[in-house]
Amino acid sequence: MELLDYRERFPILADTTYLINHSLGAMPAAAEQRLLDYAEAWKTRGVRAWEEGWWELPWTVGDQIGRLIGSPAGSTVMHQNVTLAEAVVLSCFRFDAPRNRVVYEAGNFPSVRYLYQAQRERGAEIVVAADDRGVVEAIVRRAHEHGALVGLDAYQSVGTVPLDVTELGVDFAVGGSVKWLCGGPGAAWLYVRPDLQEELEPTLVGWQGHARPFSFEPELEHAPGIGRFLTGTPNVPALYAATSGYDVIEEIGVERIRERSLRQTDLLIELLEEAGLQVGSPRESARRGGTVTVEVPEPDKVHAELGAREILCDFRPDVGLRLGPHFFNSDDELRYAVDSIAEIAGNRIAATPT
Repeated sequence: MELLDYRERFPILADTTYLINHSLGAMPAAAEQRLLDYAEAWKTRGVRAWEEGWWELPWTVGDQIGRLIGSPAGSTVMHQNVTLAEAVVLSCFRFDAPRNRVVYEAGNFPSVRYLYQAQRERGAEIVVAADDRGVVEAIVRRAHEHGALVGLDAYQSVGTVPLDVTELGVDFAVGGSVKWLCGGPGAAWLYVRPDLQEELEPTLVGWQGHARPFSFEPELEHAPGIGRFLTGTPNVPALYAATSGYDVIEEIGVERIRERSLRQTDLLIELLEEAGLQVGSPRESARRGGTVTVEVPEPDKVHAELGAREILCDFRPDVGLRLGPHFFNSDDELRYAVDSIAEIAGNRIAATPT
């Protein structure tokens, strides 16, 4: 199929110019049917649904993510959000000096920054690198040489940038479904390197992480393999919905999506610069994800005016507007969005007293 032929699978595209897939990917129409399937199973099968697929969803859906991130079967499981997934990983470790340092980049998402900062109460020394180059250059090799472990947050890449966690050699990886995977909220994933799984014992654990959960034993015995990194009862409806987005991404292939994404973001940068606007995103394609940022006066007000025209994007402090096209967006939509941004921004500049 041509990529634009997939537009009909995403209902919101009929009424909007949807350029906010970096924040909330457009919902596939199939997600509605998946949620109806969940409701039907609950309604008609009741408690029997647990043994007819519900209980295994963290593993089966995790294996589908595994096919998208280059991880072998049995090395990825599902959680409610990335903060919880990272907390499970952190719970495997003590932070006794001298091996108590945690290093991350300044641009890390606030939710996980807060989680890591909270580990100071457990003795962690938090080091924040000023930029990404201070963290990512040869990080896996150098970290492993010193006996350190590496966790990768791939939330803003999986679904639009190819990833192979096995090839990278990272020890842990996390991500979620809200953005480029078009899987909606409530479904995040955690990868743990297979040879590490039996070595680690999470202290943030629940009954699904027990070796025999339905024996209801009074003492903890960690489940074998990736199962020990689970917590309590899974978020069943979110996992039903999420697979509708994963199916489309698998069908198309992330490499094909990446090729289109680079062409789209190149076009956006070209159009924005032709309009005299300042682009904040890297020009080097290898350093650019699926999002383009652009500086405009009073971005909150420009954003509101765009929304009134059914052009959906977002903005961030000190960054400006963020535009995140996906494989289903057309070049004409990008031109329409840039023309609108230039017009609205130009009007605001003209109205500013000198």
